[in-house]
Amino acid sequence: MVREKITVSTQTLQWKCVESAADSKRLLYGRFILSPLMKGQADTIGIAMRRALLGEIEGTCITRAKSEKISHEYATIMGIQESVHEILMNLKEIILRSNLYGTCEASICVRGPGYVTAQDIILLPYVKIVDNTQHIASLMEPIELVIGLQIEKNRGYLIKAPNTFQDGSYPIDPVFMPVRNANDSIHSYENGNKEILFLEI
Repeated sequence: MVREKITVSTQTLQWKCVESAADSKRLLYGRFILSPLMKGQADTIGIAMRRALLGEIEGTCITRAKSEKISHEYATIMGIQESVHEILMNLKEIILRSNLYGTCEASICVRGPGYVTAQDIILLPYVKIVDNTQHIASLMEPIELVIGLQIEKNRGYLIKAPNTFQDGSYPIDPVFMPVRNANDSIHSYENGNKEILFLEI
């Protein structure tokens, strides 16, 4: 964790990171200040920034998985420890970063026994995995696991209709929000005439 001493300018508007931490490759934290602001401005800016951070920033997610071996979402596959549903949930958790516009295809093709992780996903060059160690499945026998994936860049979150099953493919409800939480607080000074906006992301 990195912290900086908070010094407030009385004249020049400044945006500054005063604290940062990396809990993991997938979870980062930052605390920022914006000051000096006139009375009432911090609340207006804080609301607008929270709305933009939580709803307007695009993210990249796996939105569909397809395999000929899958009969239905709650099936089990011989030789694989996880159920199909568990594998789909693990795929949903994979954190991606991309310069993608719209959708693209990816795939997994692994032969067991062994563990299948995010590093086994075959991607196009402009899509990157943030944490290659994320678990997908455990192959307990010398079987082959082949999964076709659809990747999409969008914003917000999307709940797929339950009837969107197509030809052995299953929709994954994506959460396209890179920022999972944003909180703001306001501190007044100079007899309440000036404000500091604190933003935690």
